[in-house]
Order: sequence, then structure tokens, then C-alpha cells
Amino acid sequence: MAPFLRILGIETSCDETAAAVVERDADGRSTVLSDVVLSQLDEHSVYGGVVPEIAARAHVEALDTLIEEALKRANVSLAEVDAIAATSGPGLIGGLLVGLMTGKAIARASGKPLYAINHLEGHALTARLTDGLAFPYLMLLVSGGHTQLILVRGVGEYERWGTTIDDALGEAFDKTAKLLGLPYPGGPAVEGAAKNGNPERFSFPRPLVGEARLDFSFSGLKTAVRQAAMAIAPLTQQDVADICASFQHAISRTLKDRIGRGLQRFKLEFPEVGEMPALVVAGGVAANLELRTTLQALCDSNGFRFIAPPLHLCTDNAVMIAWAGLERMATGVEPDELDVQPRSRWPLDANATALIGHGRRGAKA
Repeated sequence: MAPFLRILGIETSCDETAAAVVERDADGRSTVLSDVVLSQLDEHSVYGGVVPEIAARAHVEALDTLIEEALKRANVSLAEVDAIAATSGPGLIGGLLVGLMTGKAIARASGKPLYAINHLEGHALTARLTDGLAFPYLMLLVSGGHTQLILVRGVGEYERWGTTIDDALGEAFDKTAKLLGLPYPGGPAVEGAAKNGNPERFSFPRPLVGEARLDFSFSGLKTAVRQAAMAIAPLTQQDVADICASFQHAISRTLKDRIGRGLQRFKLEFPEVGEMPALVVAGGVAANLELRTTLQALCDSNGFRFIAPPLHLCTDNAVMIAWAGLERMATGVEPDELDVQPRSRWPLDANATALIGHGRRGAKA
């Protein structure tokens, strides 16, 4: 039986500064004692995207106060915490440095062990916190920086089945919004405009649909949106709504094909899982209700359980970082040395072939 454990989590990989305290009892039951997130949306929206230097400075200014607030809300002292978990990558290197160095300092000063957490592992394991999900299961990670279909075999055991060969889905949403004059962040803006649009007006491409491999591609779709907008410029409000609706529709149909093939592969490779294997969706784009509806229907038709954690746990947060640390502690994974370094690129599946962005910093995907 695993011991009672309590962890302080720190997340600073992009433009949210976050701290949380999560505990796990001897029977494996978990409790989120505090969850504090400070968004930098106002600082970056004027630029139409995240500015790394601004993000790093904002983390420096806010993190100490947020950690203090997380401990206060959890009604625990630092002495009552068993370990520190801090995001070590992937992400913006300035933000990662702030969070990881803070975690190191707290660990050194308090004598607590430090766990340097892969941000993507936090997403991968969240469904075990919220739904008590057993291994193995599939995870679709859709965010501003990643679009991946990952087999989650166990803590520290991940196999990438598919990834984007160009743009991440969140990036495609943001760039489409910017092209159409919609505000940042692009995902909610495009979704909002699409509610009043005609999804059949424009026939946008569905890259890689029909191919056996499970990868994704969104750059061609983004280009098609630009060409359609230029062809009918100047755009009316209805034109923008129709483009957004057609764009979302193309993505939904693409995911239906790509993920559908992944579900079938899972059934073939893991027949022992039983009648209701699970597909988990995580990342900021998981907040899109049309995409959730598409994935829910797809799971229903394929005999899968569809799990979408609460929206505040789909976007960047420290709860998932603390939980990933707890999972590693409970399975006997040794803590990290205090000379561990942040990694702006850190694929969850270290054995997967690099498709894009391979260089000094490693493979992006």
C-alpha cells in the first residue's frame, strides 16, 4: 500500500503562473487542497500572442506570492509538504527557468525532494486524478504547441501513435483568428464566431484523411482559409462567421477520421482492456465544444468511454504537475537531482522518430 503523500506543484511553462497542493492517501484517493492560477492574458492579448520575455518577467513577479497563497488555501505549511514538483519542459525557456529554479530553491531550503515534471505527462495523467482511470488508455493532446495521439501504458510509459507534421491545432486556431481580425486567444474567438456561421459554405481540405498513419496536418487547412478570405475580401461579419464554422467543421471531420483509426488500433492491440476502453482529451483546445461533441459521438460509436477533464484542468495548471509528481512518488520513481535543467523541447515518447524541429534543443515532435 502506497503511503500518504502531499506535493506542492509549480507550473510556468507558458503564460499562466500556477501553484497547487495535492494529496493522495494510502488507498490512492486524491484531494486537491488548493489550485491557484494567474493568467497573463491581458499582458499578451495586445500583441496577438504570447511574448516570451513578458511571460518570464510576469512569472518572476507573481510566483512567490502564488506559492504562498496555494499553501495558505491548502491550510498546510511547507514543512507538511512531502515533495516539490515543478514543470521542467517543454515550454518557453524563460518561464521554465523561473519555475524550476524556484522549485529547486524551495527543495534545497526545506530538504524536500524535487520532481522535474514533463508538462505533457501532467496532461497525460490528469484523467487518473479526476476519474480514477486505469492503464492503458489513449490520450489526444490538443493545445497551442502540440497535437498528439498518445498511448498511455503507465507512469513514465508513453507511446506516440500520431503527431502533427506541421502546425499544432491550437496554433491553427490562433493564426486563423488573427487572419480574420478576431482577438487573442484565437480558439474561443473562432468558436464564438462559428456559432453564427454556415459550416457548409466553404469546402476546406482535410489533410491526411484516409491515410493509414495516425499523424495530423493543419498548415494546408490554414492556407485554404487565407485564400478563401482573400477571395471575398473585404469580409463581412457573416463571412467571418461562415469561414470559422467551415474551418471548425473541417477539423471535426479530420479528427473523426484520424482518431477513429486510433480507436480501432487500440481495440486490436489491447483486447484485454474490455468493453469500455477510454479516450482522454487534454490541452487548451479540448475546451472547444464542437470538437468535444465530435469526439464523444466517435467514442460512442466505437464503444469507448470519452473522458474530458474539467476545463480548468485541460488548460495549463499546477494541479496536474503536482499529481504527476505524486504518481511518480507512489510508483517509487527516484526524485531528480538539483542540477536538473529545463528543456524547451521534451517529447513525451523519447523513442519516437522526430518528424519536425530536430536540432540542438532536441525533437519538437
